[in-house]
Amino acid sequence: MNERDLALQVLRQAEWLKDYPATLAERLVAEGRLMRLNIGEWAQAEGDDRNGLFVVIDGLLHSYYAGLGDRVVMIGFAEPGSVLGHATRYSGGPRLVTAVCAEPSILLEISESALDRVANQSPEIWRAIAGFTYSAMRSTLRMAAEVISLRPRELIAARLLATARVDQINEAPVIKVSQELLGEMIGVTRKTVNFHLSAFERRGLIRLGYGRIELCDLSGLRAIANR
Repeated sequence: MNERDLALQVLRQAEWLKDYPATLAERLVAEGRLMRLNIGEWAQAEGDDRNGLFVVIDGLLHSYYAGLGDRVVMIGFAEPGSVLGHATRYSGGPRLVTAVCAEPSILLEISESALDRVANQSPEIWRAIAGFTYSAMRSTLRMAAEVISLRPRELIAARLLATARVDQINEAPVIKVSQELLGEMIGVTRKTVNFHLSAFERRGLIRLGYGRIELCDLSGLRAIANR
């Protein structure tokens, strides 16, 4: 499958476009520019005023935010179908996060001028953009509530569930993250993460690998997260 066909497939399956006509995905691919990035390369930087959107077509990116004291922390993942950036003309100022490739990735860059051209034929693009913006805000609020209210054991289970893609019908979801980065995301030490993940593995809830966590029992993890 060539890159444009892959991009079209990913967009058609993306959660934020699933309720819209297939022609919208086709127009985004036609107006966008595909780009390849290697491990460690930045798709965008916090504070960057470059406009438009990036849609992840293949690979994995980690998102980072500089908090108080310029302490940079990892706050999330961007997998195929995820959207980075925003239309600055309509939704505020510069980029809010830095996105770095954790593995070789393919992105579809859609500039603001390209979005305007898409909107001429498919004005529903603005509703789709508003939809994924709302979804991102809801996810951020959920994460903040979990960090504030849950104990480490429940918090780790909740973050595993929130991060995992569960659209594989016959496969256990896999999260590509180290224990150190997982701890950074939720504000606990690597030692604490390792302690609880090891306990989860002994119960058959997960399977640990190098830089990856396979979720074997989603119901069991939900029972912990909701306790």
